[in-house]
This record gives sequence, C-alpha cells and structure tokens, in this order.
Amino acid sequence: MNLPPSLERSGPVLPPLAREDLDQVLQGTLSCWEEARGQTLFIAGGTGFFGLWLLESFAAANDRLKLGARAVVLARHPEVLAQKAPHLLARADLEFIAGDVRTFPFPSGRYPLVIHAATPVGTAVGAAATREILDIIVGGTRRMLGFAAHSGARKFLLTSSGAVYGGQPTSINHLTEDGSGVPGPPLPVSAYGEGKRLAEQLCMDESRRAGFEAKVARCFAFVGPHLPLDGQFAIGNFIRDALSGKAIRVLGDGTSHRSYLYATDLAVWLWTILFRGAPARAYNVGSRDAVSIAQLATLVGTTLGSPHPVQIAEPAVLGQAPSRYVPEVQRAAAELGLRQTVPLAEAIRRTANWWRAATPTTLI
Repeated sequence: MNLPPSLERSGPVLPPLAREDLDQVLQGTLSCWEEARGQTLFIAGGTGFFGLWLLESFAAANDRLKLGARAVVLARHPEVLAQKAPHLLARADLEFIAGDVRTFPFPSGRYPLVIHAATPVGTAVGAAATREILDIIVGGTRRMLGFAAHSGARKFLLTSSGAVYGGQPTSINHLTEDGSGVPGPPLPVSAYGEGKRLAEQLCMDESRRAGFEAKVARCFAFVGPHLPLDGQFAIGNFIRDALSGKAIRVLGDGTSHRSYLYATDLAVWLWTILFRGAPARAYNVGSRDAVSIAQLATLVGTTLGSPHPVQIAEPAVLGQAPSRYVPEVQRAAAELGLRQTVPLAEAIRRTANWWRAATPTTLI
C-alpha cells in the first residue's frame, strides 16, 4: 500500500536529512551495496528513528549507485510519514504496508535481505505494559523470523539493545558482547532487556533451522535528526531546552555516564552488520566515549550557545558510584572496520541545525 503524499497530518512537516549526512552514510557503506542490486528488501519499523535513517540512506544509495533495488516497509502507522518524511512516500522504490509486526500478512515475493527494527516505544510500566512490551518484542521477532524463512531470506538483521546486559557493574568501564550480565527482573525496565535477549535467541535458533544468516546489532544511545526532543532521551531534552532559550535542566543528579553515537555512524554500522557481519554474531553499536549527564548538559549548552547555566535537580550522593551504560565496540572495529567518525559536539550541532530547519517557530 503506497500512501498518497498529500495525506494530511497535524504538526510541522519535517525536512529530508542533510545531504552532508547522507553523503557520509554512502561513503561509509560503498563496499556493501552491490549485494542489494536488483533485490527487494523488507524493513519492519520504518517510521521510527532507526527506520527513517535506514530508509533515507537506502533511497540515497539506490539513486546514486543506480541499484535498481526496492524496499517494502512495514509500520504500524505508516501515515506518520506524511509528517516525518513526506518525500519518501512518493518514491517508486519504497512500498509501505500498514500492520502489526506480530500479525502482519506476509507479502508475496522473495526478500533476500530482511531488517527487523520494530520495537515498542514509551515509558509505561505495570503488568499490562510489561506483557505488551514482551509480546511486541518476542511475538514480533517470531513473526519476522517466520517471514524471513517463508520469503527466502539470505540475511536477517535484528536491532537489539544494550539492555540485554542488565545493569552495568561499576567495576566495568565498557560492556563487551561476551559479558555475562542479565537484566534484573525486579526492575520495571527489565521486560525490555529480557525481551531482547529472547529475541536474540530466537534469531539464532531459527536462522540455523531455516538456513539464513542472522546478525544482531546491540544498540546503545544515539543522537541525530528525528530523535524526539520531548521524549525519554536526555540529550534530546537538553537540545530542546537550548533551542527554546531555556535553561538546560538535568532531572537527576547528573552523575550517570552514557555515550552517544551520531545517526550517520549508526546507519553505517547497521548496513555494514547486515551485509558483512558474521552469521550468528552480535555486535555492540554505539560510542565508547563516556560522558556524565551533567557534562553532556554543559556540552549541549556550550555547543549551542545557551546563555543559561545548567540546572541540576538533585545533589550527588556522597560515596555512591555513578551508573554507566557504555559499550565496548572493539569487535565491530576489528571485524568490520567500523568506528565513530562524528565527535559528540559536532553531532549535537548537526542535530540542532536540523531541528531548527524543521520547526523554526514551534520549538517548545
């Protein structure tokens, strides 16, 4: 089902990604695309942050390399593209189908390359939310694997999460793919991590049974165009505050450590893992350069010229080690030649510039 570009949608229409960004993704993936020539890809989760970057970079590669490829894109609400990326709706090489990743009817044809990037969003907690999160992750992965086997897939990419490692021990600076940590069941966020762990196991089992290559991208934290500025992501909230002329607010004590990969690098890494990653292999996707949330807020303010001091809501607890969520990415570097190419300050600048162009008069 191709949606009409004229479909009305409330809110500002967002612009395409910057040519600079798409050039960078293409340059980083030039050696990968020949396998897609003349092929049809299937991508689930096409309207999310990951999905939009995959679709934009696929379209750019298809145009510039004259691949003659096409992609069928599954989304629960594809009509949101009328706001997020209306220019994609008019493309002949993209077909959008509406459906739930757990129950969608299998489209006819062969799909040698399949990407499962659909995942639950939101911060709801409680028994009902936990069941829904697990059902979307596990049921959706099972359905996607069944589709891959049915459609003759050769390669399958699952976008998993660093949440599979559970809480990062304070004695470990960077999480490695062979770490033995697990999500703690008492925590509300554990359903997501446990679901992703089971999804990874399903991928390994079904790919061996059906004879296709399954690769896993364990994704951490990112920044870039299309990252929501009013959601659960601290860096997005900080950019929003700076662009709207407000003081940047840190809700906690600012001591937690995270790391952020820019979305051009994210897209390069995901495409490279799909095409060149080893079968039945998981790769951490993210930056290994840790920054505290307080330092991040200060960096956003400095980079974007905020005139206000950072406001930190809570004092740090004396003697308490800060939490960390930072990957080790040596496996991706050694096996696939992947690396971070955009420094964090530049990533913040590019993200802010895109949002300025996207919503010049509607920043909150």
